[in-house]
Amino acid sequence: MTPHSLVKVTGGTPLSGRYPVQGSKNIALHLYAAAMLADTPVTLHNAPAIVDTGVCVRILQHTGMGADFDGDTFTAGPAAQMCPVIHPSIGHQVRTTAVLAAAVLARTGMVSFPYPGGDAFCPRLIDRHLAAMQAAGADVITSDTGVRAFTGTHGVRPFTVDVNTPYGPSLGATVTAMLLAARADGTSLITSPSIEPEVTETARFLSERGVAIAFDADSLTVTGTDFIPGGTFTIAGDRIEAATVAMAAAMTGGTVTLDGIALSDLPEGLAIPLAKAGVSLTPTTAEPVRGRRPLEALEVAAGPLLPIETQTGPHPGLPTDTAPQLAAMLTQARGTSLIRERIYPQRDTHVQPLRDFGASIRSTGNLIRVRGGKQLRAAEVEAADIRAVTALLIAALAADGTSTIRGLHHLRRGYGHLLDGLATLGAEISTEPED
Repeated sequence: MTPHSLVKVTGGTPLSGRYPVQGSKNIALHLYAAAMLADTPVTLHNAPAIVDTGVCVRILQHTGMGADFDGDTFTAGPAAQMCPVIHPSIGHQVRTTAVLAAAVLARTGMVSFPYPGGDAFCPRLIDRHLAAMQAAGADVITSDTGVRAFTGTHGVRPFTVDVNTPYGPSLGATVTAMLLAARADGTSLITSPSIEPEVTETARFLSERGVAIAFDADSLTVTGTDFIPGGTFTIAGDRIEAATVAMAAAMTGGTVTLDGIALSDLPEGLAIPLAKAGVSLTPTTAEPVRGRRPLEALEVAAGPLLPIETQTGPHPGLPTDTAPQLAAMLTQARGTSLIRERIYPQRDTHVQPLRDFGASIRSTGNLIRVRGGKQLRAAEVEAADIRAVTALLIAALAADGTSTIRGLHHLRRGYGHLLDGLATLGAEISTEPED
């Protein structure tokens, strides 16, 4: 699939078979930043084969680190002398730019970096990231093109910072603060931290390398160290991809087994609404892989889909990255569903394209109303971000006729084998270059 491909999907086929869930995109991106703190080489297994992984390899290489990705394993080795610059154009291609910059600042005492890129469904604010850098003793200078931060010869110091926002704790800023604190000489306090898996898995990675990290009811303490060993670590399965395929199976009336994901990997805020909507998730065992321990799996099946009311929220709430796909699935529920966005001010780039499929869906502020039960028809649509394109894929799988979806470069940023995987489940999918 070239960067400027489009996909054609002929709907109406129930999905059936087994689907291997990739390593988590969002967890991986934060672990790539954490690997920059290590003083010896790091090996991350089950890394997703996505565009963003390749972008992070190039970012690390630009700082002087040894970095590579072989399709499953991400490796990173420390630089003899780290260049304190996140490449201006490459760094703008991912949304974790400030987190990567925090690792460089912690190692070198200075960094310059562009503003984050990634999905364009809303602005990506980094004020809490910058607050953490300032609390750690850095002078921070912003410009139209990016940010410079420097601590001087004293390096990062222990600090206290609040990472809360009007929309809940900042996931990225919590990791930024953790990375800074991991190199500070003393104990730092992060108040109102996020407890998303991206945070807890990064904390586990650092803890296994000697950084003392402790969560309590409303704060996180980190005691830094001047030496962080590398070693191996396995990236958890991607709960967003698992949910996406589960909803595609449910919408087409199919039965699919998701290998490499456990029911406990899905937050309650996702598992409960799916169950209420009529989607059955049954724990089972994945197909054995020679030389590896048995993995868990989920069997997905659905009867008639039912309308629900739900809202996104911090973990263990409904992940905002599953809301567009959920809206697509609910176009086939018998009744009216409501989805309220509580993480971002608004997330509705998928609404108009779903209307092009004939869905009765509308957005008012942060509320999306879906009146289900209407047969979708094939459409020619374009996606504006990663999760919107998967919502449109789900709609096309259930639509009558052959649909054309543009904007697949977004898909490549977050899903390594989604199209091929859906095809193995029976979906009629093909790609071709755009005109």
